[in-house]
Amino acid sequence: MVEHTLVTIGIIGGTGKEGSGLAARWARSGYRVIIGSREAAKAEAKVAEMNAELGSAVLVGADNLSAVQQADIVVLTVPYDAHARTLEGLKDALQGKVVVDVTVPLKPPAVRTVNIPPGQSACMEAQALLGSGVKVVAAFQNVSNTHLQDDEEHVDCDVLVCGDDAQAKEDVIQLAVAAGMRGIDAGPLQNAIAIESLTPVILYINRKYKVKGAGIVITGLEQGKA
Repeated sequence: MVEHTLVTIGIIGGTGKEGSGLAARWARSGYRVIIGSREAAKAEAKVAEMNAELGSAVLVGADNLSAVQQADIVVLTVPYDAHARTLEGLKDALQGKVVVDVTVPLKPPAVRTVNIPPGQSACMEAQALLGSGVKVVAAFQNVSNTHLQDDEEHVDCDVLVCGDDAQAKEDVIQLAVAAGMRGIDAGPLQNAIAIESLTPVILYINRKYKVKGAGIVITGLEQGKA
């Protein structure tokens, strides 16, 4: 496991609610975090706003390519319709890195209905596109940005982590812990089909029962351990 203070996280699509929420949580935990955007100016503006709220210049803004080049772990938080295009543009720079793909293949306007993409899951499509030189890990798909944007220290939601590399999964589980959640090894990357499919179900539950931020908690495990 890599000591988190030595790790730089680059968040692609980091100006959005999910990316910025994770960025703030990891920065508070001691990680160096770079927020990426297609335009560096947009990332820098978001970082200035967030650093003011955090009370310290702990976040850095950059264009997506620069964020990837400086990062040890890359987190992808873009809409599905930008997923393949974003990865294709960054493919060379991503080689040798761990990519945490948070993407869910939602198909508007039916975002509360499961959509299975051509490659079975967004994460599996990412792995196929990027090749064996990149370790893709699926995580954080089932965590509402309502919680991530909140100042609450602990989020009552488990993070299901799927991937084909054991060490990469363990590093991402530690990212979940640093963000105030419990990370759980949920098997190989193929299991991302189920993980991603849970998100439309959760969105349906939110609307049906008029709640915000419904999530997944795995019972039967000792609290704090997976």
